[in-house]
Amino acid sequence: MSDDIYYDPYDFEIDTDPYPLWRRMRDEKPLYYNEKYDFFALTRFADVEPALIDWDTYRSGKGSILELIRMDFDIPPGMILFEDPPVHDVHRGLMSRVFTPKRMNAIEPEVRAFCARSLDPLVGTGGFDFIRDLGAQMPMRTIGMLLGIPEADQEALRDRFDDGLKLEADGPSETAPIAASYGEVFEEYLDHRLKQPSDDLMSELVWTEFVDETGTTRRLTKQEALTYIHLIAGAGNETTNRLIGWTGKTLAEHPDQRREIAADRSLINQTIEEVLRFEAPSPVQARYVSRDVEHYGTTIAQGSIMVLLNGSANRDDRHFEDGDSFNIHRPVSHHLSFGYGLHFCLGAALARLEGRVALDEVLKRWPDWEIDTDNAVQAHTSTARGWEKLPVHAS
Repeated sequence: MSDDIYYDPYDFEIDTDPYPLWRRMRDEKPLYYNEKYDFFALTRFADVEPALIDWDTYRSGKGSILELIRMDFDIPPGMILFEDPPVHDVHRGLMSRVFTPKRMNAIEPEVRAFCARSLDPLVGTGGFDFIRDLGAQMPMRTIGMLLGIPEADQEALRDRFDDGLKLEADGPSETAPIAASYGEVFEEYLDHRLKQPSDDLMSELVWTEFVDETGTTRRLTKQEALTYIHLIAGAGNETTNRLIGWTGKTLAEHPDQRREIAADRSLINQTIEEVLRFEAPSPVQARYVSRDVEHYGTTIAQGSIMVLLNGSANRDDRHFEDGDSFNIHRPVSHHLSFGYGLHFCLGAALARLEGRVALDEVLKRWPDWEIDTDNAVQAHTSTARGWEKLPVHAS
């Protein structure tokens, strides 16, 4: 019976494998209400996709993380994930001028070099860790290179972001996960760029002129620039790390398809798209409801919180045939793992690039691997799913 359905984004047991529950929610309770944390949730593709597009009803300006909206946190300007038009359009426009797919794809040789440097010493050792040796290394090096962060400082910065995202076992954190002070760790680098620009994204951000929402032509303030840099560094590490982990885990569980990819590398691009659909790195989005709206005969009042389960929508049989199955030959017109509409992930091209390069470089060295389940550790956050440790036996 649907009365026994309980979904809690902070429950580690549910988060370990939410898909059976999400299927029940789609079938029995497509509009779900959680009384404990006072939020509604949508799970079907036909509901989640238009809600992601309808930014005026489902707003991001109070945050797109459940606990952030509930805390009524004062979000710093420039955090485009947590903004609505018109200010969102101004800030995203500036970001898109420097964070282009063409620029991301041009760095593929460097990304491959990062992979090789991480993986070559492990050949012949009997295995490696998809997170420690790859997912936690290559995205960090890539985004650090783009921003111009010295390699000696990159690991400490990544660890600080990771610590800020972890959930305690007893529920949501009481600390805002995007504390503005995080930006201060980049202040020394930014001050240097303001005096002496370099050929990197950080310099472009602080020196590019734009027209703001008041019609004024200007450059970013120092605090705005710090916020932008924090956003790029955090987002650039987190979701790609998760994608690489899920690629390793999913292909270990589907060895026939993995061997097919190893024999035909032209399948890598569509494999990464299917991994993204099958295991969305960020499967839970939250929105503030700006006006009364109706779903399934129920009125959701203005001021409510709506959770959009894009990870569930990606497996909806109503949109994807046999959605809970992994199939590298599946025709995927589009999934919702990068969001949709005006908040579509600006880093999608970079994540796809890193995901396909990582898989290609692993397959060059190890066509076969099995998960070391005794030592694998799943990471838990309220918005992202992935692995903290994912060691494999490889040959």
